[in-house]
Amino acid sequence: MNAEIIAVGSELLLGQIANTNAKFISSQLSELGVNVYYHTVVGDNAARLEEVIAVAEGRADIIIFSGGLGPTKDDLTKETIASHLGAELTFDEIALTYIEGFFERLGRPMTENNRKQALVLAGCEVLANHHGMAPGMILEQNGKTYILLPGPPKELEPMFQFEAKPKLASHLTDGAVILSHVMRFYGIGEAELEVAVQHILDTQTNPTVAPLASDGEVTLRITAKVANEQEATALIDAKVAEIQAIVGQFQYGINDDSLASKTVETLLAKNLTIAAAESLTAGLFQSELAEVSGVSGTLVGGVVTYNQQMKTEQLGIAPELFAEYGVVSSECAAAMAQSVRAKFGTNIGVGLTGAAGPDTHGGQPAGTVWIGISVEGQEVQTYKLQLSGMRNTNRLRAVKFTCSYLLRLLNEK
Repeated sequence: MNAEIIAVGSELLLGQIANTNAKFISSQLSELGVNVYYHTVVGDNAARLEEVIAVAEGRADIIIFSGGLGPTKDDLTKETIASHLGAELTFDEIALTYIEGFFERLGRPMTENNRKQALVLAGCEVLANHHGMAPGMILEQNGKTYILLPGPPKELEPMFQFEAKPKLASHLTDGAVILSHVMRFYGIGEAELEVAVQHILDTQTNPTVAPLASDGEVTLRITAKVANEQEATALIDAKVAEIQAIVGQFQYGINDDSLASKTVETLLAKNLTIAAAESLTAGLFQSELAEVSGVSGTLVGGVVTYNQQMKTEQLGIAPELFAEYGVVSSECAAAMAQSVRAKFGTNIGVGLTGAAGPDTHGGQPAGTVWIGISVEGQEVQTYKLQLSGMRNTNRLRAVKFTCSYLLRLLNEK
């Protein structure tokens, strides 16, 4: 089956927002074995939208729309599709009751145009919107499947994942089970990983293996389609073991893991506490950890010591160290890690210093990063990075490398 994703909204063409919905939907469809060959973006114009619908119908079995289901005049997706298909629009009473209740709870009058959000294509399967007001729709007509979703990602993502995707899967699989497993890697580039597992990619049948790179990370998605879940799991497990034998040292997690979540999970499992002293990352390392629920059980605190004076006053690092080695050095990172661990009384201390860019800092070129990790009872470890991205990209990559190195140390314990 082939799908095309049509994003509706002039704000996308003007560059005011990014089309993250297409990325999300494509990743979800790949798990179902659905090919996505085209992403189309069209403005809030009925004539142009009808043109792209006609083109999509000539090359896709499934056409998925995002956006244009709201209450205003420029929200014209379902009206245009109804006109194109010769379908009627009818009020979905459940959706209308929900919308009316929303305004009652807020104590605000509901304007008449908000009723428009409860209109659906006659004969469609209605997709409940638990995070907004406009419902989604699935309509099958003339051998095509039309799926209409709201534009805001906070509404679209749960609606597609929990409402549309299961219904779509039931139409596609003919009783078969489709199961996916994601392997997550860090510290190895996409090209290097692909070369390492090229023979697997070249000979794949079932399960399939698909690489994807994002924000310095690389993933391999393994998807099996067979008669039952037990058989799918067995096929995936065998392929995972084959890949791990080649590049397992770079794998940090699976599925929805992130470097930060896996770091927190491992620290909690080992009952370890951590503190951080940050210079170039200015608290970003702690912020990334703090996005993970339950982090208070391991992250005690930290300091941002952005200049040399604060490194001395807050961490007690002797000025002579800077004079001899510089603020961007292995010695500085080690001292920061050791000092913050002692200051906060934790099992682990992390120190980050470097030249984020675009200018040199401490006599070191832009992109130079030193990471120090002090583990109680062990010799402090330092790691040097030479990054080549933009300033904030370098800062984020420094944080991710810190998590990666920390995980390796923890898994050795």
